[in-house]
Amino acid sequence: MAKFLDTTGVSYHLQQLINKANEKLVIISPYLKINERIKQSLEDKNRMKIDIRIVYGKNELHPDENNWLKSMTSIRSSFCKDLHAKCYLNENEAILTSMNLYEFSQVNNNEMGIHVEKVTDPELYKDIYEEAQRLIRISDEIVISVEKAPLKEKIPVSDKKIGFCIRTGIEIPFDVNKPMSYDAFKSWSKYSDPEYPEKYCHFSGEPSNGETSVSRPILKKHWKKAKEMHNI
Repeated sequence: MAKFLDTTGVSYHLQQLINKANEKLVIISPYLKINERIKQSLEDKNRMKIDIRIVYGKNELHPDENNWLKSMTSIRSSFCKDLHAKCYLNENEAILTSMNLYEFSQVNNNEMGIHVEKVTDPELYKDIYEEAQRLIRISDEIVISVEKAPLKEKIPVSDKKIGFCIRTGIEIPFDVNKPMSYDAFKSWSKYSDPEYPEKYCHFSGEPSNGETSVSRPILKKHWKKAKEMHNI
């Protein structure tokens, strides 16, 4: 019988589902930004040469995420347009949930889902598995190229007006009044705290260790250069 999961339950059973995979693992999540604990589990499964398929629907992967996926030889990634489903399964169990495999969702959002075991719900598991396979078939497999992640002291080229989202680090247009991507802004707007510490510098893209915020999107050491390059 399917089991209801709250936020904590989804996170726990997802970790267990990955850890227990011995043959195959399917991860379907529109947004993808994997936390370190799950990355370690996936790296272990990669060493075991388990067949791992990841389907995502938003193509704004941070260079660090791209590079990590590229290093995992047993993981095949594909892009599915208009993907909204979130599903995780191995050869014995599956989770259908509202939670993306996204670091922010796992820490901040209220989620729910159901946990299905093949041994007790074989038909339901079969239906979930077949739909997951259909999504894999209609997705475009991605050949991930290694990109350079934003390095410390990296300065963007001025004529391109490139900036970086202060929450996710992805490239966005440079605008000190809009220093977040649309999706990051939606999550920030739940509380709209302009002083809330963020992770990246809007100008250089380097980790800010909480020294940036919506009110202060650029690290102090880059402020003078940013003003010169972008006529702030």
